[in-house]
Amino acid sequence: MITVSDVSLSFSGQALFKHVNLKFTAGNCYGVIGANGAGKSTFLRILSGELEPSSGEVVIDSRTRLSVLKQDHYAYNEYSVLDTVISGNARLYEIMQQKDALYAKEDFSEEDGLRASELEAEFAELDGWDAETEAGRLLQGLGLELSLLYEPMSTLPDKAKVKVLLAQALFGKPDIILLDEPTNHLDTPSVTWLEDFLLDYEGTVIVVSHDRYFLNDVCTHIVDVDYNKIKIYVGNYDFWYESSQLMQRVLKEQTKKAEDRIRELQSFIERFSANKSKSRQATSRKKLLEKLTPEEMPASSRRYPFVGFQMDREPGKEILTVENLSKTVDGVKVLDGISLRVNRGDKIAFVGEEEIATTTLFQILAGELEPDEGSYKWGISTTQSYFPKDNTAYFEGCEDNILQWLSRYSSDTSEIYLRGFLGKMLFSGDDVLKPVSVLSGGEKVRCMLSRMMMGGANVLLLDQPTNHLDLESITAVNNGLMEFKGIVLFSSYDRQFIQTTANRILELNGGHLIDKALPYDEYLAWREENPQ
Repeated sequence: MITVSDVSLSFSGQALFKHVNLKFTAGNCYGVIGANGAGKSTFLRILSGELEPSSGEVVIDSRTRLSVLKQDHYAYNEYSVLDTVISGNARLYEIMQQKDALYAKEDFSEEDGLRASELEAEFAELDGWDAETEAGRLLQGLGLELSLLYEPMSTLPDKAKVKVLLAQALFGKPDIILLDEPTNHLDTPSVTWLEDFLLDYEGTVIVVSHDRYFLNDVCTHIVDVDYNKIKIYVGNYDFWYESSQLMQRVLKEQTKKAEDRIRELQSFIERFSANKSKSRQATSRKKLLEKLTPEEMPASSRRYPFVGFQMDREPGKEILTVENLSKTVDGVKVLDGISLRVNRGDKIAFVGEEEIATTTLFQILAGELEPDEGSYKWGISTTQSYFPKDNTAYFEGCEDNILQWLSRYSSDTSEIYLRGFLGKMLFSGDDVLKPVSVLSGGEKVRCMLSRMMMGGANVLLLDQPTNHLDLESITAVNNGLMEFKGIVLFSSYDRQFIQTTANRILELNGGHLIDKALPYDEYLAWREENPQ
């Protein structure tokens, strides 16, 4: 158990959060959410002991072993993969080093023998004899080859290093696991394996993540970092989001009878707690929800941007035809004879590990690149709007403020209209006068989305639109694309985003195309039955 008592943290006199009192108990998984800059990762650093709070304390029993997902991918370059994973249990790794040093001594004494005996006993207690087997099992679960165990970390690509550090955090049955964005850079099978691991895990998990699908699967509680406060609520992310929206509506309807409000909230709780699942976390969550009262539901004042796309005209039957399209980038053929037809009503997710292939295809379709071979043709009734993965060209060297920048893309350039529009995108007051050259990644994305909404296009091309966004903005973009009546071609690693938006999946693999008119979950099931 972790007990947080009256914890506050300030930087340069500015309070990040204050008077936080929480308890994290075994058998539960806590998902930490909050806007970018709210202090989620900082809070994890306080829990791990890496950062001292300005006041208050965090209490963890001295016999409790806490494991943290490391963020420095190069910190273990001098280690082997096996040593890196096993070092997740610091005491076991220390014993192994001491044993090796003793047995390497040429003048091995009787005293050394006694010490070695003590170390061997503790080594066995810590399941040291199974350490290599467990390390291998973790790596295989995350999609790495067993042969990598004996390779130096320095020889691994960054994506493999991420998986090794995750295996390190999970190794040796820790009592508490702290994970900061563990699904970043993981492929879908690895994320699924991690979910299964955490669902079977009996200790305490505290995880920061922007992956809503992941939070929904594994979390029994949501930890909301908002407006200098940190509170724990029962349920997964969907329950937190929908109940917080419901509570906001209920609180606004002050004239409504109290009995009616309670009945509505209780019905909502019962609906969520009735969800059936065999997973341990879902079962635990169900029991917690059944005990929940309306007074304990989140009444978050969190603000969400408004993302909504309107078409100036309906598209005709002909949308897009691509024939034998090929393109080589830096000597690698990333598109090899691609042919496809996009139809009315299509919302297509482009998936696959080769990001450069999707980005190159989108750049060609947006007219920014010429193909080496083949052709493409947009329907005469279509208008396209493009969201590039790299938006640097739209902001670099630009001296405009946000208001001036957006006016370039609007038919109504009046300040009243533009301020109202930007207000819905959470740029209020003097925010609109900030130079676009100093905006954060998330603010630039909101500007790019505002630009697209101004265009009235009936075809949207979006390359990784959820990058740099917090959960609130991701949810808003997701809702906006779900409600859009036109055609959408997009790429994303957010599984819930794909599942709820796409009705067709295109996988670019080795320059070739796999085309499945399936929801994402059915495509994943097909892919599992038809591995590459």
